[in-house]
Amino acid sequence: MTVPMEYRQASRDFDAFLIEARDGAMLQTTNQTYTMIDAVFTTFRSRLSIRDALAFADVLPPVLRALFVSNWDVDQPLRPFEDRATLTREVKAFRGDHNVSPDDSIAVVASVLRRHVGEVAFDRALAKLPAEAATFWRT
Repeated sequence: MTVPMEYRQASRDFDAFLIEARDGAMLQTTNQTYTMIDAVFTTFRSRLSIRDALAFADVLPPVLRALFVSNWDVDQPLRPFEDRATLTREVKAFRGDHNVSPDDSIAVVASVLRRHVGEVAFDRALAKLPAEAATFWRT
């Protein structure tokens, strides 16, 4: 079997994702964007069981999949899904002074993620998760 294209061009696809998210969030650098994406992923992941989180990760492109599961303390208790304002505060508090995520960071990441994953595949993955997961990724 040949190496799947998603792995052959993983870095290029990730760079394109970062640039699109950077521009959507009106951030200055891809480093800032990386922190925003990591914060959004961590905030979402902390509300999913391991099984649900891995099912969600399966739909992500390779580098985003790796980012989604990196530095995961699986012994942390699950957090409840909350309103968007509370979730946004959590995103913005991630890494404190090194985070400049905008107020619409969840929606920005959701929008770019939907374009890179594909609407149908993304919605199919969300349909397997708790109902609040789809609300989290609403743009």
